[in-house]
Amino acid sequence: MVETLSGLQQNETFDVAVIGAGGAGMSAALFAAIEGARVLLVESTEYVGGTTAYSAGTTWIPNSPHGPSVNPHDSNANAEAFLRRAVGERSNDALRRAFLQAGPQAVAHIEANSDVKYRARLFHPDYLSELEGSTLRGRALEPLAFDGRKLGRHFALIRPPIPEFTVLGGMMVDRDDVAHLLNMTKSFGSLRHAVKLLARHARDRMSWPRGTRLVMGNALIGRLLASLLARDVTVLVSTKLEALSTNASGGVDGITLSQGGQRRQIAVTGGVILASGGFNRHPHRRRAMLPGADPAWCPGAPGHTGGAQDLALAAGARYGEGALSNAFWAPVSVRRRSDGTSAVFPHFIMDRGKPGTIVVNREGRRFLNENTSYHLFGIAMQDAHRKTPSVPAFLVTDAEGLRKYGLGMVRPGGKGLEPFLADGYLTRGATLEELAAKLGIDPAGLADSVARINDYAKTGVDLDFQRGTTDYQRANGDANWPGPNPCLGPIARAPFYAVRLYPGDIGAATGLVSDHEARVLDRGDQPIGGLYACGNDMQSVMGGVYPAPGITLGPGLAFAYLAGRDAAARAKAAQSEAAGAQASASPVAPVARAAAQPVNEKIV
Repeated sequence: MVETLSGLQQNETFDVAVIGAGGAGMSAALFAAIEGARVLLVESTEYVGGTTAYSAGTTWIPNSPHGPSVNPHDSNANAEAFLRRAVGERSNDALRRAFLQAGPQAVAHIEANSDVKYRARLFHPDYLSELEGSTLRGRALEPLAFDGRKLGRHFALIRPPIPEFTVLGGMMVDRDDVAHLLNMTKSFGSLRHAVKLLARHARDRMSWPRGTRLVMGNALIGRLLASLLARDVTVLVSTKLEALSTNASGGVDGITLSQGGQRRQIAVTGGVILASGGFNRHPHRRRAMLPGADPAWCPGAPGHTGGAQDLALAAGARYGEGALSNAFWAPVSVRRRSDGTSAVFPHFIMDRGKPGTIVVNREGRRFLNENTSYHLFGIAMQDAHRKTPSVPAFLVTDAEGLRKYGLGMVRPGGKGLEPFLADGYLTRGATLEELAAKLGIDPAGLADSVARINDYAKTGVDLDFQRGTTDYQRANGDANWPGPNPCLGPIARAPFYAVRLYPGDIGAATGLVSDHEARVLDRGDQPIGGLYACGNDMQSVMGGVYPAPGITLGPGLAFAYLAGRDAAARAKAAQSEAAGAQASASPVAPVARAAAQPVNEKIV
């Protein structure tokens, strides 16, 4: 049920309180509710869903119940070896094993007891596919599409997707839909799929503010919300966590909340689970932990201010150390919308890895493998910028590349370019020299970079950065490309185009140190009673490495499962202890014990 804070009593008691209603927080609340706990879910913004609602909703769980349907040969040993090679000592090996063990259990449990449903993606390679133990399929799960109309008025609670990721005023499309829409003039099956999508959306817009066919992260959040409401979980939005209450032993046993001038203290018997999204928008910590990264480049949802982590640190928690990076990254482009808000567009796979594109720095030179994972791309931009101006970098293509693949917010087809050119998001040049002049980059460097990539497109071999040499990289190229390498194509057909790229942080990797049950640890490595962390509030089990798709949501689900169940069990134990104490204090109890004593003595 969705409540206002004024609807709760002062010192009202819940078994479990969850702070943050993103994917991990909603999952933790649901797992606790499945155990029979009375659960309070608190969200600081007006929407539930967090950054998960913006995402593809991919959840990396090796050896889930769905994995064998597309990859019957995977094993826990393979996944563990892969993570050991990818992550190494950047995270605790025991925590990685806890994730690998709990992940499949979490998927089976949530599907058996809620409306959350997944399927294995038929082909979705691990990003570090060159490492032994990696797979091309089976570990990446995606949520099934969800009908948002089932939520009724609560549909409005779900954070809408990034507008630039929708079409026709709010119609969500996933990667399969995109393929059908681009192919609908060539295939009857694609045309039929497209017509069904468009007809459904037309009906939706007669009654709803946006499309109600939810896919990707929105589908996952819709399914979680429906499941939470079915189990009478109390949901508070636009509510701030003001304080954590601690008992004499230092454990957390309550929270203080505020909303619209109201303030309530809430008692919590089982535990408080922090899933508030991490530190990325913290007013001070961001500058220290992500130096040089403008918050305007962050495409994440606005709720991850780090305020809950501040309270945990004051209660004795500590941040983890040793990660490859304090955040996960993606190259982004930025555009000012007509309403004055800023659109931040992550360049995951649709353009930069396709043939006929390159990325250059201010000198007009390539400085990275354009087909590397978005996380390594963001890190490479920052590393290169320390030597040569590389932020912004410039994603360059020609007329054919723009027509086939689009460029950031510019959709494939090559039409409707004028607004993007007018506001400077897209830059066009009749020649490479003109494009370089408009961008303020070295024309000789750009001409040389284009000439080299054109040569590499003929041979299929990138002598500079080995582009297209791994299964992951080739998967993000163009499978229909006629050349020898699906990631390499010429840049030759005028005019030429470019957008500016920046390193955007898409989530926190550094978080609160926690154990194999998601219990937050103090400076002496002891659990702080009643305090848990999951999602981006927890130190990344991946150690700031991004080895595969969905490695934030996967551990988020697994440790939400562990935290929710453990906190619910603590609540049950507290209830049993209280019931036992009450029975001991009852006037009947001494008589009962006295009557029972002789029987016990005879038995002995």
